[in-house]
Amino acid sequence: MTPGMYPEQDVTMLSVQTNYASLVAQQNYNTNSDFQTKTITAITSGYRINQSGDDAAGLVEANGYRDQVAQLTQGVQNANNALSTLQIADGAMNNISTMVDRLQTLATQAASLPDGQGNDAEFQSVLTEIDREASNVGSSAMSVYVGGASPTVSIDMSKQAVTTTGLGLHGLAIATGEGALAAITAISAAVGKLGTAQGVVGAGENDLGYATSLANSQIANVSDAEGVIRDADMAAEAANLTKAQVLSQASLAAMAQANSAPQGVLTLLKG
Repeated sequence: MTPGMYPEQDVTMLSVQTNYASLVAQQNYNTNSDFQTKTITAITSGYRINQSGDDAAGLVEANGYRDQVAQLTQGVQNANNALSTLQIADGAMNNISTMVDRLQTLATQAASLPDGQGNDAEFQSVLTEIDREASNVGSSAMSVYVGGASPTVSIDMSKQAVTTTGLGLHGLAIATGEGALAAITAISAAVGKLGTAQGVVGAGENDLGYATSLANSQIANVSDAEGVIRDADMAAEAANLTKAQVLSQASLAAMAQANSAPQGVLTLLKG
């Protein structure tokens, strides 16, 4: 017959040099094995993203959230440290307030006594104790970085000194009736100054409390957002593991079958 009279047909070759079916089975087995390894990694680590190739874009976003959490967590610690400082100051000022009341009692008592009979020695002792307590109260501006939308909380104690000088009590004496009357007036003014200083500390404590509460809420929300991206869905990964194991076993079985096919050549060679 003339060449080319019949249409082209697929020809199946029986070859021992190249086993296409086995190569395909090997490729699929490697793919399934990689899938199984990735799934096991996700299950044992708890993370969906364990390396950049798992989800590069998601990893960038998740790392951004993690950075925010780190910043806010340290910010909460900063606020707690500052709050402890203010609580120390608050306690000291409460003691000073009690001592100022005692000064007023002594001065009022001395104002009704003849000169020389007032208890000026105790009065001077209380003044000294006020200065000692005042050393526990900061007298500078605090700037506390908490993070979040309003990152900084400021508490300015620089103009609220609660020493005897700051309260206008320095140099007072009640050894005379005239001195006692002057002390009464000065002590009344000191009560107002001390109240102002306590108000600054109290407002600072409240501001830090609000900032800490907000930061803790943001930590929870941002951590959840990170988890949605980074964490593994354990139910889905468990299903994937079962799927990967079945496919790997099927690939091995198919590979064994493909590898046995060339042995048919031996049948042709038998006489």
